[in-house]
Amino acid sequence: MKQKHVAVLMGGFSSERPVSLSSGKACADALEQVGYQVTRIDVDRDVGAVLSALKPDVAFNALHGPFGEDGTIQGVLEFLGIPYTHSGVLASALAMDKEQSKKIAKAAGIPVAESRVLDRFSIGNEHPMKPPYVVKPVAEGSSFGVVIVKEDQSHPPQVISSSEWRYGDTVMVERYIHGRELTCAVMGDVALGVCEIIPTGHAFYDYDSKYVAGGSKHECPAKVSPNIYQKIQTLALKAHQAIGCRGVSRSDFRYDDRHSENGEVVWLEVNTQPGMTPTSLVPEIAAQAGHSFGELLSWMVEDASCLR
Repeated sequence: MKQKHVAVLMGGFSSERPVSLSSGKACADALEQVGYQVTRIDVDRDVGAVLSALKPDVAFNALHGPFGEDGTIQGVLEFLGIPYTHSGVLASALAMDKEQSKKIAKAAGIPVAESRVLDRFSIGNEHPMKPPYVVKPVAEGSSFGVVIVKEDQSHPPQVISSSEWRYGDTVMVERYIHGRELTCAVMGDVALGVCEIIPTGHAFYDYDSKYVAGGSKHECPAKVSPNIYQKIQTLALKAHQAIGCRGVSRSDFRYDDRHSENGEVVWLEVNTQPGMTPTSLVPEIAAQAGHSFGELLSWMVEDASCLR
C-alpha cells in the first residue's frame, strides 16, 4: 500500500501561492516519512503535460485559491484519469463561489448571514448595507481582500473601488456577525472536533493571523457548551454533504454568545482545500480526534479517486 507514487501539487499562480508551497512541503515530507514515493510539482500552466509524463498513482492536491481550489485543476486530473484528493470539479467550484455556496447552504437549512453581491464600482459613497458589515471577494481564500466596515464609519472603504484592489470586480457585502470564530473539520462522512480561533494582535482572522507563527491561538477543542459544539459538528457535516464535498473539508462559523450561551451560530463558508501548514487547523483538529498528521494524509491518499 505504501509504495504508491504520489504527486504533490503545490505552488501554482494564485495569490495563495506562498501558503500552498508551505502546505505542499509539509504534506510531501510527511508522506515520504510514512513510506510513499513522492514527487513534488510546483504547478505551472504545463501541469497537464508534466503529469502525463510522470503518470503518478495519485495526485495530492495542496493547491489553494483560483485554479487549484475552484474545479480547474480537478478538471485537468479528471481528463488525465489520475485519482486525486479532496473535492471534485463541481463541489470545488461551488464552494469557491461564496454566493453559490451560501445559496446551497441556506436551502439545506444552514444559518447564513444576510448578504448582497455587487459590482465593486457600484458601491460608491453610500453604504450598501447598514454597518457593521463585511466586504469580501466572492472567489478568494485566506481572507484576501476582506474588509470590515465598523458601525461608526461614515462611508464604504475607498480601497474597494480603487486601482489597488486586486481581487476581482464582484464582491459580497455581508452582515457582520459579532462573536467568536469557530471551525470544524470533516473527514469523509465524519465531523471531527470544533476549534476556536482567537486572533492575537489582529482585528479578525486575517492572512497574518492564519499563517504567521503566533498570529492566532487555537483552542482545540473549543470551550463552548456541548449543545453548541454538537450543533456546529452537525452543520459542518451538512454543508460538506449539501455542496458535495469529498475527502477533507473545513467549515467556518461565527458564534455570537454576547447575550446567551445558546446565541447565534452562523455558517460562513466551507474550505475544500484547507491549509496543511505547520500552523493549520485541520491537522490540529485531526490530532485531537486521534489521527496523526501522517495518518491523516495516508487516509486522504487512499481515499483519492476520479469522479469526485
